[in-house]
Amino acid sequence: MDKDRKKWMAFCSANRVYLIFAAVFVLMSLFAPRFFNTYNIGTLLGTAMLNGIVVIGFTIVLICGHLDLSTVAIINVAGNLAIYMVQKTGSFGAGILAAVVAGIVIGIVNGLLVTRAKINSFIATLGMSTLLQGLVSYSNNAATRSITDFTMTDFLDKKLIPIVPNRALIAIIIVLLVHFFMSRTTMGKNFYLVGGNVESAWYAGIRPEHYLIGAFSLNGAFAALGGALYACYLASAMADIGAMGVSPLNMLIAASVLGGASLAGGRGSILHSFFGVLTLTALYNGLTCFKLGYEMQIFVNGIVLMIVVLMEAVSLYRKNKLAGSKSDLFKQAQN
Repeated sequence: MDKDRKKWMAFCSANRVYLIFAAVFVLMSLFAPRFFNTYNIGTLLGTAMLNGIVVIGFTIVLICGHLDLSTVAIINVAGNLAIYMVQKTGSFGAGILAAVVAGIVIGIVNGLLVTRAKINSFIATLGMSTLLQGLVSYSNNAATRSITDFTMTDFLDKKLIPIVPNRALIAIIIVLLVHFFMSRTTMGKNFYLVGGNVESAWYAGIRPEHYLIGAFSLNGAFAALGGALYACYLASAMADIGAMGVSPLNMLIAASVLGGASLAGGRGSILHSFFGVLTLTALYNGLTCFKLGYEMQIFVNGIVLMIVVLMEAVSLYRKNKLAGSKSDLFKQAQN
Protein backbone atom coordinates (compact mmCIF):
# COMPACT_ATOMS: atom_id res chain seq x y z
CA MET A 1 0.00 0.00 0.00
CA ASP A 2 2.81 2.37 0.92
CA LYS A 3 4.57 1.48 -2.34
CA ASP A 4 1.47 2.34 -4.37
CA ARG A 5 1.17 5.63 -2.50
CA LYS A 6 4.77 6.55 -3.34
CA LYS A 7 4.20 5.67 -6.98
CA TRP A 8 1.10 7.86 -7.07
CA MET A 9 2.93 10.76 -5.44
CA ALA A 10 5.84 10.38 -7.88
CA PHE A 11 3.38 10.38 -10.79
CA CYS A 12 1.67 13.54 -9.50
CA SER A 13 5.01 15.25 -8.96
CA ALA A 14 6.26 14.39 -12.45
CA ASN A 15 3.02 15.51 -14.10
CA ARG A 16 2.02 18.31 -11.75
CA VAL A 17 1.85 20.96 -14.47
CA TYR A 18 -0.69 18.91 -16.46
CA LEU A 19 -2.79 18.27 -13.35
CA ILE A 20 -2.71 21.95 -12.36
CA PHE A 21 -3.58 23.00 -15.90
CA ALA A 22 -6.53 20.57 -15.96
CA ALA A 23 -7.73 21.82 -12.55
CA VAL A 24 -7.53 25.50 -13.59
CA PHE A 25 -9.22 24.83 -16.93
CA VAL A 26 -12.07 22.82 -15.37
CA LEU A 27 -12.67 25.32 -12.56
CA MET A 28 -12.69 28.28 -14.94
CA SER A 29 -14.97 26.40 -17.36
CA LEU A 30 -17.45 25.74 -14.54
CA PHE A 31 -17.44 29.13 -12.83
CA ALA A 32 -15.99 31.84 -15.08
CA PRO A 33 -18.64 33.47 -17.33
CA ARG A 34 -18.08 32.90 -21.07
CA PHE A 35 -14.78 31.09 -20.48
CA PHE A 36 -15.62 27.75 -22.10
CA ASN A 37 -16.42 28.61 -25.71
CA THR A 38 -14.51 28.23 -28.97
CA TYR A 39 -13.83 31.95 -29.36
CA ASN A 40 -12.37 32.36 -25.87
CA ILE A 41 -10.29 29.18 -26.06
CA GLY A 42 -8.85 30.42 -29.36
CA THR A 43 -8.12 33.77 -27.73
CA LEU A 44 -6.47 32.00 -24.78
CA LEU A 45 -4.19 29.98 -27.08
CA GLY A 46 -3.34 33.05 -29.13
CA THR A 47 -2.53 35.08 -26.02
CA ALA A 48 -0.03 32.42 -24.95
CA MET A 49 1.98 32.83 -28.18
CA LEU A 50 4.51 35.40 -26.93
CA ASN A 51 5.37 33.78 -23.59
CA GLY A 52 5.01 30.30 -25.12
CA ILE A 53 7.88 30.99 -27.53
CA VAL A 54 9.99 33.05 -25.12
CA VAL A 55 9.79 30.45 -22.32
CA ILE A 56 11.72 28.00 -24.52
CA GLY A 57 15.04 29.82 -24.28
CA PHE A 58 14.34 30.97 -20.74
CA THR A 59 13.93 27.34 -19.64
CA ILE A 60 17.16 26.28 -21.37
CA VAL A 61 19.07 28.94 -19.41
CA LEU A 62 17.43 27.71 -16.18
CA ILE A 63 18.38 24.12 -17.04
CA CYS A 64 21.99 25.33 -17.25
CA GLY A 65 21.67 26.76 -13.72
CA HIS A 66 21.45 30.44 -14.67
CA LEU A 67 18.85 33.19 -14.95
CA ASP A 68 18.52 35.74 -17.76
CA LEU A 69 16.89 38.94 -16.49
CA SER A 70 17.41 40.68 -19.84
CA THR A 71 14.75 38.54 -21.54
CA VAL A 72 11.98 41.16 -21.39
CA ALA A 73 14.35 43.88 -22.60
CA ILE A 74 15.28 41.64 -25.56
CA ILE A 75 11.56 41.29 -26.34
CA ASN A 76 11.26 45.08 -26.34
CA VAL A 77 14.33 45.57 -28.54
CA ALA A 78 13.18 42.88 -30.98
CA GLY A 79 9.65 44.25 -31.27
CA ASN A 80 10.82 47.79 -31.94
CA LEU A 81 13.54 46.67 -34.34
CA ALA A 82 11.10 44.48 -36.28
CA ILE A 83 8.59 47.31 -36.70
CA TYR A 84 11.39 49.73 -37.64
CA MET A 85 12.66 47.35 -40.35
CA VAL A 86 9.12 46.86 -41.69
CA GLN A 87 8.77 50.64 -41.89
CA LYS A 88 12.04 50.90 -43.82
CA THR A 89 11.84 47.82 -46.07
CA GLY A 90 8.16 46.90 -46.14
CA SER A 91 9.15 43.27 -45.42
CA PHE A 92 7.99 41.40 -42.33
CA GLY A 93 10.57 38.71 -43.03
CA ALA A 94 13.40 41.25 -42.91
CA GLY A 95 12.04 42.69 -39.68
CA ILE A 96 11.76 39.31 -37.94
CA LEU A 97 15.18 38.17 -39.21
CA ALA A 98 16.89 41.38 -38.03
CA ALA A 99 15.24 41.02 -34.62
CA VAL A 100 16.34 37.38 -34.20
CA VAL A 101 19.93 38.19 -35.23
CA ALA A 102 19.98 41.05 -32.72
CA GLY A 103 18.65 38.69 -30.02
CA ILE A 104 21.36 36.13 -30.76
CA VAL A 105 24.08 38.80 -30.57
CA ILE A 106 22.74 40.02 -27.21
CA GLY A 107 22.62 36.43 -25.97
CA ILE A 108 26.23 35.83 -27.02
CA VAL A 109 27.32 38.96 -25.14
CA ASN A 110 25.45 37.75 -22.04
CA GLY A 111 27.09 34.34 -22.36
CA LEU A 112 30.56 35.84 -22.70
CA LEU A 113 30.00 38.06 -19.66
CA VAL A 114 29.09 34.98 -17.63
CA THR A 115 31.70 32.53 -18.96
CA ARG A 116 34.69 34.72 -19.81
CA ALA A 117 34.29 37.75 -17.56
CA LYS A 118 33.05 35.45 -14.74
CA ILE A 119 30.20 37.82 -13.85
CA ASN A 120 27.22 36.30 -12.04
CA SER A 121 24.40 35.82 -14.55
CA PHE A 122 21.97 37.72 -12.31
CA ILE A 123 24.21 40.82 -12.31
CA ALA A 124 25.31 40.53 -15.96
CA THR A 125 21.80 40.19 -17.38
CA LEU A 126 20.36 42.80 -15.02
CA GLY A 127 22.93 45.28 -16.35
CA MET A 128 22.16 44.23 -19.93
CA SER A 129 18.44 44.68 -19.27
CA THR A 130 18.95 48.23 -18.03
CA LEU A 131 21.18 49.05 -21.01
CA LEU A 132 18.75 47.65 -23.57
CA GLN A 133 15.70 49.24 -22.00
CA GLY A 134 17.43 52.60 -21.99
CA LEU A 135 18.39 52.11 -25.64
CA VAL A 136 14.80 51.33 -26.66
CA SER A 137 13.37 54.28 -24.73
CA TYR A 138 15.96 56.65 -26.22
CA SER A 139 15.59 55.39 -29.79
CA ASN A 140 11.86 56.14 -30.01
CA ASN A 141 11.44 58.68 -27.20
CA ALA A 142 9.44 56.13 -25.14
CA ALA A 143 6.71 56.27 -27.79
CA THR A 144 4.97 53.42 -29.58
CA ARG A 145 6.15 52.49 -33.06
CA SER A 146 3.38 51.45 -35.42
CA ILE A 147 2.71 50.45 -39.02
CA THR A 148 -0.43 50.41 -41.16
CA ASP A 149 0.26 47.05 -42.82
CA PHE A 150 -1.88 44.37 -41.15
CA THR A 151 -0.86 41.48 -43.42
CA MET A 152 0.91 39.65 -40.59
CA THR A 153 -2.00 40.34 -38.25
CA ASP A 154 -4.43 38.69 -40.66
CA PHE A 155 -2.13 35.70 -41.24
CA LEU A 156 -1.52 35.07 -37.53
CA ASP A 157 -5.25 35.39 -36.82
CA LYS A 158 -6.25 32.79 -39.41
CA LYS A 159 -6.90 29.19 -38.37
CA LEU A 160 -5.45 26.28 -40.34
CA ILE A 161 -6.75 24.10 -37.51
CA PRO A 162 -10.19 24.86 -36.02
CA ILE A 163 -10.05 26.93 -32.81
CA VAL A 164 -6.24 27.18 -32.95
CA PRO A 165 -5.05 30.50 -34.51
CA ASN A 166 -1.88 30.37 -36.60
CA ARG A 167 0.11 32.30 -34.01
CA ALA A 168 -0.61 29.59 -31.44
CA LEU A 169 0.10 26.84 -33.97
CA ILE A 170 3.54 28.36 -34.70
CA ALA A 171 4.33 28.42 -30.98
CA ILE A 172 3.21 24.80 -30.51
CA ILE A 173 5.30 23.54 -33.45
CA ILE A 174 8.42 25.35 -32.21
CA VAL A 175 7.90 24.05 -28.66
CA LEU A 176 7.55 20.44 -29.85
CA LEU A 177 10.65 20.66 -32.05
CA VAL A 178 12.83 22.13 -29.29
CA HIS A 179 11.39 19.70 -26.73
CA PHE A 180 12.43 16.82 -29.00
CA PHE A 181 15.91 18.33 -29.39
CA MET A 182 16.38 18.78 -25.64
CA SER A 183 15.00 15.40 -24.59
CA ARG A 184 16.10 13.07 -27.42
CA THR A 185 19.44 14.35 -28.72
CA THR A 186 22.88 14.09 -27.14
CA MET A 187 23.51 17.81 -27.55
CA GLY A 188 20.21 18.65 -25.88
CA LYS A 189 20.90 16.31 -22.96
CA ASN A 190 24.32 17.92 -22.49
CA PHE A 191 22.59 21.13 -21.37
CA TYR A 192 21.15 19.17 -18.44
CA LEU A 193 24.56 17.74 -17.60
CA VAL A 194 26.14 21.21 -17.60
CA GLY A 195 23.42 22.54 -15.32
CA GLY A 196 23.41 19.52 -13.03
CA ASN A 197 27.13 19.07 -12.53
CA VAL A 198 29.69 21.24 -14.33
CA GLU A 199 32.65 19.09 -13.23
CA SER A 200 31.03 15.90 -14.52
CA ALA A 201 30.32 17.64 -17.81
CA TRP A 202 33.95 18.71 -18.09
CA TYR A 203 35.21 15.19 -17.34
CA ALA A 204 32.81 13.86 -19.97
CA GLY A 205 34.59 15.98 -22.58
CA ILE A 206 31.92 18.68 -22.75
CA ARG A 207 32.93 22.35 -22.86
CA PRO A 208 30.49 23.91 -20.34
CA GLU A 209 31.26 27.47 -21.43
CA HIS A 210 30.22 26.65 -25.00
CA TYR A 211 26.88 25.30 -23.83
CA LEU A 212 26.31 28.28 -21.54
CA ILE A 213 26.96 30.72 -24.38
CA GLY A 214 24.66 28.58 -26.52
CA ALA A 215 21.93 28.69 -23.86
CA PHE A 216 22.05 32.48 -23.60
CA SER A 217 22.12 32.74 -27.40
CA LEU A 218 19.05 30.52 -27.70
CA ASN A 219 17.29 32.60 -25.07
CA GLY A 220 18.09 35.73 -27.03
CA ALA A 221 16.89 34.14 -30.27
CA PHE A 222 13.55 32.89 -28.89
CA ALA A 223 12.91 36.08 -26.90
CA ALA A 224 13.54 38.10 -30.05
CA LEU A 225 11.39 35.79 -32.20
CA GLY A 226 8.51 36.02 -29.75
CA GLY A 227 8.86 39.79 -29.44
CA ALA A 228 9.08 40.30 -33.21
CA LEU A 229 6.07 38.08 -33.99
CA TYR A 230 4.03 39.75 -31.27
CA ALA A 231 4.91 43.24 -32.49
CA CYS A 232 4.12 42.30 -36.11
CA TYR A 233 0.81 40.82 -34.98
CA LEU A 234 -0.12 44.03 -33.16
CA ALA A 235 1.39 46.15 -35.97
CA SER A 236 3.02 48.18 -33.21
CA ALA A 237 5.70 47.97 -30.52
CA MET A 238 5.75 49.62 -27.13
CA ALA A 239 8.92 50.85 -25.45
CA ASP A 240 8.15 48.56 -22.51
CA ILE A 241 5.86 45.57 -22.98
CA GLY A 242 5.79 45.11 -19.20
CA ALA A 243 3.64 48.23 -18.94
CA MET A 244 0.71 46.26 -20.40
CA GLY A 245 0.01 44.41 -17.14
CA VAL A 246 1.65 41.31 -15.68
CA SER A 247 5.40 41.40 -16.41
CA PRO A 248 6.47 38.69 -18.88
CA LEU A 249 9.46 37.98 -16.61
CA ASN A 250 7.16 37.08 -13.71
CA MET A 251 5.16 34.85 -16.05
CA LEU A 252 8.31 33.15 -17.37
CA ILE A 253 9.74 32.41 -13.93
CA ALA A 254 6.42 31.16 -12.57
CA ALA A 255 5.66 29.04 -15.65
CA SER A 256 9.13 27.46 -15.74
CA VAL A 257 9.21 26.53 -12.05
CA LEU A 258 5.59 25.39 -12.21
CA GLY A 259 6.67 23.14 -15.08
CA GLY A 260 9.40 21.58 -12.95
CA ALA A 261 12.48 23.63 -13.88
CA SER A 262 14.90 24.14 -11.01
CA LEU A 263 16.59 27.47 -10.27
CA ALA A 264 19.61 25.37 -9.25
CA GLY A 265 19.86 23.91 -12.76
CA GLY A 266 19.90 20.40 -14.20
CA ARG A 267 16.13 20.01 -14.36
CA GLY A 268 13.34 21.29 -16.57
CA SER A 269 11.21 20.54 -19.62
CA ILE A 270 10.35 22.78 -22.57
CA LEU A 271 6.93 21.13 -22.92
CA HIS A 272 6.20 21.43 -19.19
CA SER A 273 7.19 25.10 -19.19
CA PHE A 274 4.87 25.69 -22.14
CA PHE A 275 2.00 24.11 -20.23
CA GLY A 276 2.99 26.33 -17.31
CA VAL A 277 2.42 29.31 -19.62
CA LEU A 278 -0.94 27.87 -20.72
CA THR A 279 -1.95 27.34 -17.08
CA LEU A 280 -1.20 30.91 -16.06
CA THR A 281 -2.74 32.31 -19.25
CA ALA A 282 -5.92 30.33 -18.55
CA LEU A 283 -5.93 31.65 -14.99
CA TYR A 284 -5.56 35.29 -16.06
CA ASN A 285 -8.08 34.81 -18.87
CA GLY A 286 -10.57 33.44 -16.34
CA LEU A 287 -10.02 36.48 -14.10
CA THR A 288 -10.78 38.68 -17.10
CA CYS A 289 -14.02 36.72 -17.64
CA PHE A 290 -14.92 37.66 -14.06
CA LYS A 291 -14.35 41.29 -15.18
CA LEU A 292 -11.36 41.68 -12.88
CA GLY A 293 -8.67 44.06 -14.12
CA TYR A 294 -4.89 43.94 -14.42
CA GLU A 295 -4.56 44.84 -10.75
CA MET A 296 -6.08 41.50 -9.72
CA GLN A 297 -3.97 39.67 -12.31
CA ILE A 298 -0.81 41.24 -10.88
CA PHE A 299 -1.93 40.30 -7.36
CA VAL A 300 -2.65 36.70 -8.37
CA ASN A 301 0.66 36.55 -10.24
CA GLY A 302 2.40 37.57 -7.02
CA ILE A 303 0.66 34.77 -5.14
CA VAL A 304 1.60 32.26 -7.85
CA LEU A 305 5.23 33.41 -7.72
CA MET A 306 5.29 32.98 -3.95
CA ILE A 307 3.86 29.47 -4.27
CA VAL A 308 6.31 28.34 -6.95
CA VAL A 309 9.27 29.82 -5.05
CA LEU A 310 8.12 27.90 -1.98
CA MET A 311 7.83 24.75 -4.09
CA GLU A 312 11.37 25.30 -5.35
CA ALA A 313 12.66 25.88 -1.80
CA VAL A 314 11.07 22.64 -0.58
CA SER A 315 12.49 20.76 -3.57
CA LEU A 316 16.00 22.08 -2.93
CA TYR A 317 15.70 21.26 0.78
CA ARG A 318 14.76 17.66 0.02
CA LYS A 319 17.55 17.38 -2.56
CA ASN A 320 20.17 18.67 -0.12
CA LYS A 321 18.82 16.45 2.65
CA LEU A 322 19.07 13.35 0.47
CA ALA A 323 22.47 14.26 -1.01
CA GLY A 324 24.96 11.51 -0.27
CA SER A 325 22.35 9.05 0.98
CA LYS A 326 22.18 5.52 -0.40
CA SER A 327 18.99 6.23 -2.34
CA ASP A 328 20.54 9.35 -3.85
CA LEU A 329 23.75 7.56 -4.83
CA PHE A 330 21.73 4.71 -6.35
CA LYS A 331 19.68 7.21 -8.35
CA GLN A 332 22.82 8.96 -9.60
CA ALA A 333 24.31 5.59 -10.61
CA GLN A 334 21.17 4.82 -12.63
CA ASN A 335 21.41 8.16 -14.47
